[in-house]
Amino acid sequence: MPLQNGDHLTREEFERRYEAMPHLKKAELIEGVVYLHSAVKYEDHSRPQTRLLTWLAMYELATPGVEASDNPTLRLGLDNDPQPDALLRITPAAGGRSRIGQEGYVEGPPELVAELAASSASYDLHAKLHVYRRSGVQEYLVWRVLDREIDWFSLREGQYQKMTADASGIFRSEVFPGLWLDPAALLNADLAAVLKTLERGLADPSHAAFAERLRGSSGR
Repeated sequence: MPLQNGDHLTREEFERRYEAMPHLKKAELIEGVVYLHSAVKYEDHSRPQTRLLTWLAMYELATPGVEASDNPTLRLGLDNDPQPDALLRITPAAGGRSRIGQEGYVEGPPELVAELAASSASYDLHAKLHVYRRSGVQEYLVWRVLDREIDWFSLREGQYQKMTADASGIFRSEVFPGLWLDPAALLNADLAAVLKTLERGLADPSHAAFAERLRGSSGR
């Protein structure tokens, strides 16, 4: 039986049906409920996602023990298989909490998850936010494309709190030192400026110390 929006399924049944539908681009199980996604618009989702992934991939390139990915299925408990637009994780060898299971899925919470949402009404800022918080995802970035806003949450004492930009308007990750983001540049599709800000973050001494710590954890 094919997946349908609103189906209430176990994770095992959801994954079985999903794997039997190779034509299906994206489906998620959130709190035991199936969500199917429609065709992706170029300017509202595809291009913004590419810019977001480029930013994360450049951080991976400069940071040992860190991996970026797009659209992986996450196994987060028995009722949740979200498929975030992007993530950044610390590998287990470097001290991270997520791992790649025998069936190829990410199991456990990555350190950072990023989603592109249409607006503040999206389930990314409601049902999925609660799943990521409860699962221990330490940072959650939501790009509200139609609202032209970026929300970056940090997990503090079991609750998500919105991070604030510094005096120059730059977000700085609390989990990944040197992962700096110019939200205005990202919203204006100025990838060169986004990467220039990231370069400044990677040149900060905090990133060098973090990279050395990860190398020590992985024994490299």
